[in-house]
Amino acid sequence: MTETASTADIFAALDHALAKRRDADPATSYTAALYAGGTPKISAKITEEAAEVVDAAGEDDTAHLVHEVADLWFHCMVLLQARGQDVSAVQDELARRFGVSGHDEKAARPSGNSASRD
Repeated sequence: MTETASTADIFAALDHALAKRRDADPATSYTAALYAGGTPKISAKITEEAAEVVDAAGEDDTAHLVHEVADLWFHCMVLLQARGQDVSAVQDELARRFGVSGHDEKAARPSGNSASRD
């Protein structure tokens, strides 16, 4: 059975589907196979997908770029689920940062957190 969701609630629907896949058979579910491989396997896939986003960004094909970003976001959502989180944690963090200068937000981080943001 194929699950569908409207664009308005796609992240919530995807989170729900990803949570269900955690208990699926890795032999029959790609997502379950990612979970079975743990953080190293999921992280390797994110690295691969991020490189594909960068490659697509250098092309004139915007549809290809969107496709690759969707792949990257999907795999990031798998990682969040593997760590017991969902997209709402990222939404909350983005909401916290909204309206705050990137320079100010970075300066307010504890030292040792070198993650950057534009």
